[in-house]
Amino acid sequence: MVEALGKKRISPIGVGTWKMGGKDGMDRTHDADDVKAIGYALDHGISVIDTAETYGNGHSEELVAKAIKGRDRESLYIITKVLPTHLGHDQLMKSAKHSLDRMGCGYIDLYLIHWTPPKLEMVKEGLQTMEELVKQGAVRSIGVSNFNVQETLFAMEATRSEKIVANQIEYSLLARDPESDVIPFCEKNGIVVISYTPLADGKVTTYGPARDIARSTGRTPVQVALNYLMRRSLPIPKASRIDHLKEILGSVGWTLEPEDVKRLQAG
Repeated sequence: MVEALGKKRISPIGVGTWKMGGKDGMDRTHDADDVKAIGYALDHGISVIDTAETYGNGHSEELVAKAIKGRDRESLYIITKVLPTHLGHDQLMKSAKHSLDRMGCGYIDLYLIHWTPPKLEMVKEGLQTMEELVKQGAVRSIGVSNFNVQETLFAMEATRSEKIVANQIEYSLLARDPESDVIPFCEKNGIVVISYTPLADGKVTTYGPARDIARSTGRTPVQVALNYLMRRSLPIPKASRIDHLKEILGSVGWTLEPEDVKRLQAG
Protein backbone atom coordinates (compact mmCIF):
# COMPACT_ATOMS: atom_id res chain seq x y z
CA MET A 1 0.00 0.00 0.00
CA VAL A 2 1.32 3.45 -0.93
CA GLU A 3 1.70 5.57 2.19
CA ALA A 4 3.76 8.49 0.90
CA LEU A 5 4.47 10.20 -2.39
CA GLY A 6 7.40 12.57 -2.55
CA LYS A 7 7.71 13.97 0.97
CA LYS A 8 4.02 13.81 1.88
CA ARG A 9 1.95 11.11 3.47
CA ILE A 10 -1.12 10.43 1.37
CA SER A 11 -4.39 8.53 1.46
CA PRO A 12 -4.23 4.98 0.00
CA ILE A 13 -6.66 6.00 -2.71
CA GLY A 14 -7.23 9.17 -4.70
CA VAL A 15 -10.03 10.81 -6.63
CA GLY A 16 -9.73 11.15 -10.40
CA THR A 17 -11.25 13.98 -12.42
CA TRP A 18 -11.15 12.75 -16.00
CA LYS A 19 -14.40 13.81 -17.77
CA MET A 20 -15.15 16.27 -14.98
CA GLY A 21 -15.60 19.60 -16.68
CA GLY A 22 -15.88 17.96 -20.07
CA LYS A 23 -14.22 15.22 -22.05
CA ASP A 24 -12.89 16.62 -25.34
CA GLY A 25 -13.84 20.21 -24.55
CA MET A 26 -15.19 22.33 -21.72
CA ASP A 27 -18.60 21.36 -20.34
CA ARG A 28 -20.07 23.17 -17.31
CA THR A 29 -23.24 21.09 -17.14
CA HIS A 30 -22.28 19.07 -14.07
CA ASP A 31 -19.97 21.53 -12.31
CA ALA A 32 -21.90 21.66 -9.05
CA ASP A 33 -22.09 17.87 -8.73
CA ASP A 34 -18.43 17.44 -9.61
CA VAL A 35 -17.25 20.01 -7.07
CA LYS A 36 -19.51 18.45 -4.44
CA ALA A 37 -18.07 15.00 -5.20
CA ILE A 38 -14.46 16.13 -4.88
CA GLY A 39 -15.31 17.94 -1.67
CA TYR A 40 -17.03 14.87 -0.25
CA ALA A 41 -13.96 12.76 -0.99
CA LEU A 42 -11.72 15.28 0.78
CA ASP A 43 -14.10 15.46 3.75
CA HIS A 44 -13.90 11.68 4.16
CA GLY A 45 -10.19 11.02 4.19
CA ILE A 46 -9.06 11.17 0.58
CA SER A 47 -6.16 13.59 0.16
CA VAL A 48 -5.09 12.90 -3.44
CA ILE A 49 -6.70 14.67 -6.40
CA ASP A 50 -5.62 13.75 -9.93
CA THR A 51 -6.26 16.06 -12.88
CA ALA A 52 -4.60 17.27 -16.10
CA GLU A 53 -4.38 20.36 -18.26
CA THR A 54 -6.21 18.57 -21.06
CA TYR A 55 -9.23 17.43 -19.00
CA GLY A 56 -12.16 19.58 -20.06
CA ASN A 57 -9.65 21.84 -21.82
CA GLY A 58 -8.44 22.98 -18.39
CA HIS A 59 -11.87 23.22 -16.78
CA SER A 60 -11.22 20.17 -14.60
CA GLU A 61 -8.42 22.11 -12.92
CA GLU A 62 -10.84 24.99 -12.33
CA LEU A 63 -13.23 22.58 -10.60
CA VAL A 64 -10.37 21.41 -8.38
CA ALA A 65 -9.83 25.05 -7.40
CA LYS A 66 -13.45 25.34 -6.25
CA ALA A 67 -13.31 22.06 -4.33
CA ILE A 68 -10.14 22.92 -2.40
CA LYS A 69 -10.99 26.55 -1.65
CA GLY A 70 -10.58 27.28 2.06
CA ARG A 71 -8.92 23.94 2.81
CA ASP A 72 -5.52 23.35 4.36
CA ARG A 73 -3.23 23.15 1.33
CA GLU A 74 -0.59 21.05 3.07
CA SER A 75 -3.15 18.33 3.77
CA LEU A 76 -3.84 17.93 0.04
CA TYR A 77 -1.84 16.14 -2.65
CA ILE A 78 -2.58 17.54 -6.11
CA ILE A 79 -1.41 15.80 -9.26
CA THR A 80 -1.68 17.34 -12.71
CA LYS A 81 -0.23 16.47 -16.09
CA VAL A 82 1.30 18.28 -19.05
CA LEU A 83 0.66 17.26 -22.64
CA PRO A 84 3.53 15.63 -24.59
CA THR A 85 3.22 18.45 -27.16
CA HIS A 86 4.08 20.99 -24.45
CA LEU A 87 7.48 19.66 -23.39
CA GLY A 88 9.56 22.44 -24.91
CA HIS A 89 11.00 24.68 -22.18
CA ASP A 90 8.90 27.79 -22.78
CA GLN A 91 5.68 25.91 -23.52
CA LEU A 92 6.02 23.75 -20.42
CA MET A 93 6.63 26.81 -18.27
CA LYS A 94 3.43 28.32 -19.68
CA SER A 95 1.51 25.08 -19.11
CA ALA A 96 2.61 24.91 -15.49
CA LYS A 97 1.67 28.55 -14.91
CA HIS A 98 -1.74 28.07 -16.49
CA SER A 99 -2.41 24.96 -14.39
CA LEU A 100 -1.38 26.79 -11.22
CA ASP A 101 -3.53 29.79 -12.13
CA ARG A 102 -6.57 27.59 -12.83
CA MET A 103 -6.21 25.62 -9.61
CA GLY A 104 -5.06 28.46 -7.37
CA CYS A 105 -3.21 25.90 -5.28
CA GLY A 106 0.15 27.64 -4.88
CA TYR A 107 2.19 24.65 -6.01
CA ILE A 108 1.76 21.29 -7.74
CA ASP A 109 2.58 18.28 -5.57
CA LEU A 110 3.28 16.00 -8.53
CA TYR A 111 3.71 17.09 -12.15
CA LEU A 112 3.57 14.33 -14.75
CA ILE A 113 4.30 14.05 -18.46
CA HIS A 114 0.91 12.75 -19.61
CA TRP A 115 2.02 10.56 -22.51
CA THR A 116 5.25 9.74 -24.29
CA PRO A 117 5.93 12.27 -27.06
CA PRO A 118 6.52 11.26 -30.72
CA LYS A 119 10.25 11.79 -30.17
CA LEU A 120 11.39 10.36 -26.85
CA GLU A 121 14.25 12.86 -26.71
CA MET A 122 11.66 15.55 -25.93
CA VAL A 123 11.18 13.91 -22.53
CA LYS A 124 14.63 15.09 -21.50
CA GLU A 125 13.89 18.77 -22.10
CA GLY A 126 10.50 18.41 -20.42
CA LEU A 127 11.86 16.78 -17.28
CA GLN A 128 14.76 19.18 -16.96
CA THR A 129 12.31 22.08 -17.26
CA MET A 130 10.22 20.44 -14.53
CA GLU A 131 13.35 20.36 -12.39
CA GLU A 132 13.56 24.13 -12.81
CA LEU A 133 9.99 24.38 -11.57
CA VAL A 134 10.93 22.33 -8.51
CA LYS A 135 13.80 24.72 -7.76
CA GLN A 136 11.36 27.64 -8.10
CA GLY A 137 8.92 26.03 -5.65
CA ALA A 138 6.12 25.71 -8.21
CA VAL A 139 6.36 21.91 -8.23
CA ARG A 140 7.28 19.48 -5.44
CA SER A 141 7.87 16.22 -7.35
CA ILE A 142 7.98 15.02 -10.97
CA GLY A 143 7.03 11.87 -12.82
CA VAL A 144 5.59 10.28 -15.94
CA SER A 145 2.38 8.68 -17.16
CA ASN A 146 1.77 5.87 -19.63
CA PHE A 147 5.49 5.10 -19.90
CA ASN A 148 6.67 1.52 -20.48
CA VAL A 149 9.82 0.12 -18.88
CA GLN A 150 12.28 1.44 -21.46
CA GLU A 151 10.62 4.85 -21.55
CA THR A 152 10.65 5.04 -17.75
CA LEU A 153 14.34 4.14 -17.71
CA PHE A 154 15.01 6.88 -20.27
CA ALA A 155 13.15 9.36 -18.06
CA MET A 156 15.14 8.29 -15.00
CA GLU A 157 18.42 8.85 -16.85
CA ALA A 158 17.25 12.22 -18.24
CA THR A 159 16.86 13.89 -14.86
CA ARG A 160 19.68 15.81 -13.21
CA SER A 161 18.55 16.90 -9.75
CA GLU A 162 15.19 15.20 -9.16
CA LYS A 163 13.95 11.63 -9.12
CA ILE A 164 11.06 10.20 -11.09
CA VAL A 165 8.74 9.44 -8.17
CA ALA A 166 5.70 8.06 -10.02
CA ASN A 167 4.42 6.45 -13.20
CA GLN A 168 0.67 6.66 -13.78
CA ILE A 169 -0.60 3.77 -15.88
CA GLU A 170 -3.82 1.97 -16.73
CA TYR A 171 -4.10 -0.89 -14.26
CA SER A 172 -7.10 -2.88 -13.09
CA LEU A 173 -8.19 -6.44 -12.43
CA LEU A 174 -9.04 -6.62 -16.13
CA ALA A 175 -5.79 -4.96 -17.26
CA ARG A 176 -3.09 -6.75 -15.29
CA ASP A 177 -0.30 -6.79 -17.90
CA PRO A 178 1.71 -4.17 -15.94
CA GLU A 179 2.20 -6.76 -13.19
CA SER A 180 4.66 -8.58 -15.45
CA ASP A 181 6.90 -5.64 -16.35
CA VAL A 182 6.16 -2.00 -15.48
CA ILE A 183 5.10 -2.57 -11.87
CA PRO A 184 8.08 -4.76 -10.87
CA PHE A 185 10.44 -2.28 -12.54
CA CYS A 186 8.89 0.64 -10.70
CA GLU A 187 8.94 -1.21 -7.38
CA LYS A 188 12.62 -2.09 -7.85
CA ASN A 189 13.44 1.57 -8.52
CA GLY A 190 11.33 3.20 -5.81
CA ILE A 191 8.77 4.60 -8.25
CA VAL A 192 5.14 4.71 -7.11
CA VAL A 193 2.61 3.23 -9.53
CA ILE A 194 -0.59 5.27 -9.83
CA SER A 195 -3.43 3.29 -11.42
CA TYR A 196 -6.02 5.02 -13.59
CA THR A 197 -9.22 3.42 -14.87
CA PRO A 198 -8.90 1.09 -11.87
CA LEU A 199 -12.47 -0.15 -12.25
CA ALA A 200 -12.14 -0.84 -16.00
CA ASP A 201 -15.01 1.56 -16.72
CA GLY A 202 -17.23 -0.41 -14.36
CA LYS A 203 -16.52 -3.81 -15.92
CA VAL A 204 -14.98 -5.15 -12.68
CA THR A 205 -18.53 -5.47 -11.32
CA THR A 206 -19.05 -8.36 -13.77
CA TYR A 207 -15.71 -10.06 -13.03
CA GLY A 208 -16.63 -13.46 -11.55
CA PRO A 209 -13.89 -13.83 -8.91
CA ALA A 210 -14.47 -10.27 -7.63
CA ARG A 211 -18.20 -10.94 -7.36
CA ASP A 212 -17.60 -14.23 -5.53
CA ILE A 213 -15.17 -12.69 -3.03
CA ALA A 214 -17.48 -9.74 -2.51
CA ARG A 215 -20.33 -12.08 -1.57
CA SER A 216 -18.19 -14.06 0.85
CA THR A 217 -16.67 -10.99 2.56
CA GLY A 218 -19.63 -8.64 2.67
CA ARG A 219 -17.91 -6.22 0.30
CA THR A 220 -18.77 -5.12 -3.23
CA PRO A 221 -16.87 -6.06 -6.41
CA VAL A 222 -15.71 -2.43 -6.66
CA GLN A 223 -14.27 -2.55 -3.14
CA VAL A 224 -12.58 -5.88 -3.81
CA ALA A 225 -11.07 -4.59 -7.07
CA LEU A 226 -9.69 -1.41 -5.50
CA ASN A 227 -8.34 -3.21 -2.46
CA TYR A 228 -6.49 -5.58 -4.78
CA LEU A 229 -4.87 -2.65 -6.61
CA MET A 230 -3.87 -0.94 -3.37
CA ARG A 231 -1.41 -3.76 -2.73
CA ARG A 232 0.92 -2.40 -5.43
CA SER A 233 -0.40 0.99 -6.50
CA LEU A 234 -2.34 4.16 -5.71
CA PRO A 235 -5.74 3.79 -7.43
CA ILE A 236 -7.49 6.98 -8.57
CA PRO A 237 -11.11 6.11 -9.43
CA LYS A 238 -13.33 8.88 -10.73
CA ALA A 239 -16.77 9.32 -9.19
CA SER A 240 -19.29 12.15 -9.43
CA ARG A 241 -21.98 10.51 -7.30
CA ILE A 242 -21.87 10.46 -3.51
CA ASP A 243 -23.16 6.88 -3.31
CA HIS A 244 -20.34 5.75 -5.59
CA LEU A 245 -17.81 7.62 -3.45
CA LYS A 246 -19.16 5.94 -0.32
CA GLU A 247 -18.65 2.58 -1.98
CA ILE A 248 -15.11 3.54 -3.03
CA LEU A 249 -14.24 4.63 0.51
CA GLY A 250 -15.28 1.17 1.68
CA SER A 251 -12.25 -0.29 -0.11
CA VAL A 252 -9.93 1.17 2.55
CA GLY A 253 -9.11 -0.17 6.01
CA TRP A 254 -8.99 -3.90 5.35
CA THR A 255 -6.85 -6.36 3.38
CA LEU A 256 -7.70 -9.19 1.03
CA GLU A 257 -6.71 -12.65 2.21
CA PRO A 258 -3.81 -14.24 0.25
CA GLU A 259 -6.08 -16.96 -1.11
CA ASP A 260 -8.50 -14.32 -2.42
CA VAL A 261 -5.64 -12.53 -4.16
CA LYS A 262 -4.77 -15.79 -5.90
CA ARG A 263 -8.40 -16.31 -6.94
CA LEU A 264 -8.50 -12.84 -8.49
CA GLN A 265 -5.26 -13.46 -10.35
CA ALA A 266 -6.38 -16.85 -11.62
CA GLY A 267 -9.50 -15.20 -13.02
